[in-house]
Amino acid sequence: MQTLLENVRPWGGPAADIRISDGVIASIAPRTSDSAVAGDPATRFIDGQGLLALPGFVNAHAHLDKSWWGKPWVSYGGEATTLGRIAHEREHRGELGIPSVDSAVALLGALVAQGTTAFRSHVDVDLGVGLDGIQVVRDAVGALGVPVALEIVAFPQDGVLRRPGVLDLLDRAAAEGADHVGGLDPASIDRDPVGQLDALFDIADRRGVGVDIHLHDGGELGAFQYELIIERTLATGLAGRVNVAHGFAIGELAPARQQKLIEGMREAGVSITTVAPINAPRLPLDALRAAGVPVGLGTDGIRDLWGPYGDGDLLRLATRLAQLSGARRDDELTAAVRLATSDAAGFVGRASHDLVVGSPADIVLLDAENVPEALVAAPPRRLVLVGGVEFPVA
Repeated sequence: MQTLLENVRPWGGPAADIRISDGVIASIAPRTSDSAVAGDPATRFIDGQGLLALPGFVNAHAHLDKSWWGKPWVSYGGEATTLGRIAHEREHRGELGIPSVDSAVALLGALVAQGTTAFRSHVDVDLGVGLDGIQVVRDAVGALGVPVALEIVAFPQDGVLRRPGVLDLLDRAAAEGADHVGGLDPASIDRDPVGQLDALFDIADRRGVGVDIHLHDGGELGAFQYELIIERTLATGLAGRVNVAHGFAIGELAPARQQKLIEGMREAGVSITTVAPINAPRLPLDALRAAGVPVGLGTDGIRDLWGPYGDGDLLRLATRLAQLSGARRDDELTAAVRLATSDAAGFVGRASHDLVVGSPADIVLLDAENVPEALVAAPPRRLVLVGGVEFPVA
């Protein structure tokens, strides 16, 4: 059966009808056309009521396995350092039943209802949980009943080389279908940046997967690790398959040093993802965009043992990113929404994720005059389609 989504305004433009076939956008026609056949039994009709239409949001950096969403409130504890939070999570996740399919389903349901239709999720892989978290997240996505896009990063949250056996788990995860292998602060966590990166890129090269590395280290220490990542990406031919998550150092460097690093990322095909943190160096978004370096936006952890914050709303997060970047003009506000939607296609393995013919029919309707107003107001989502399938909204 086909679906005709009638009378919507793609990206705030003129009213149009969007025809969906087999989960893909088949045509977009001006509302004045006579493309619909009323009462056609082979077509499902949805009245878009003149609402603004956007592509589904892309969460390019999630931790869907960690959340206690749907459980009673969990008070935060542990030392406020990376190592302190790692230790706190390892000590208490078992008593909370983390990872849990139920919690992951509850979290995902809330996120999809807000219009997020595609995810890249870092999933913990360590000596305690093994690869169980990966199956938990896959099962949770499968339980949603809509074709949500999912890419898995096998993530060594507790370190790589400092925990013997983790490399073998990462290799096994890649062999069994993980899309990327992750890393974590090769210098400050493992204290062996060359060793960690050589090992991760070896797995990626042999298994044909990507690399997605959490890099919190700042200043020249962080910049040095950027350079190591760029070198290995060029050497292995993994252009377009390597990402730096967080990457705070690039926001701390002097302009000339920063620009050289950005040019290296562009040449190697290395992307970056941010979670729009409030108390961290600002990413040079304009310079990254001008160089053609892909930038993705994600929620990071949501209500987990690392912290109690987060509602998962990518549109609100794009608002925060725009505010932190000093965006005010309409083109800047629209660019923030594109960063969280159509520009993020590559982070979930898609050639296209937009309101164009041939793209997956991931469509969000909301009541706003235009895209800039949608960003600053973040109104409730009125309709969410995932691959043409309607998902209940709040």
